[in-house]
Amino acid sequence: MSLIREAAETRKGVVSYQIVHEFFNVALRRFSKPMNAAEGDHYTSTVFRPLWTVHSSEVLLRNALRLCGEHHLAWYDSLAIAAAIEAQCDVLYSEDLQPSRNFGNLQILNPFR
Repeated sequence: MSLIREAAETRKGVVSYQIVHEFFNVALRRFSKPMNAAEGDHYTSTVFRPLWTVHSSEVLLRNALRLCGEHHLAWYDSLAIAAAIEAQCDVLYSEDLQPSRNFGNLQILNPFR
C-alpha cells in the first residue's frame, strides 16, 4: 500500500489500463470486504486517474504480443511490461513476475521481498 500511496502523493508512479482492470477484478470480488461500485468510482478518481497514463492502443497490443512471443510471458504480464516500457519506467513492481529480471532499461522488482 505504501508504494501506491507514495505514487499518488508524488505523481511519479504510472498505472496502465490493464493493471486497473486486474485491481478491480480482485477488489470487487476477493477483498475480505469487497469494494462496492461507489467505492470503486471514488478510488478511480482519487488514486488511479492521476496515475493512469498508459491506455490501450494498437501499438501497446503489438508490443505486448512481441514480448509475449520473445520472452514466453503470460499475456497479462506482457501487457504490464509493454505499458511500463511505453511509460519509460525504470521499475515495474510485481509479485507475479520474476524479480530482478530486466527488459531493456526496465527492471522487475517484487515489492514484498
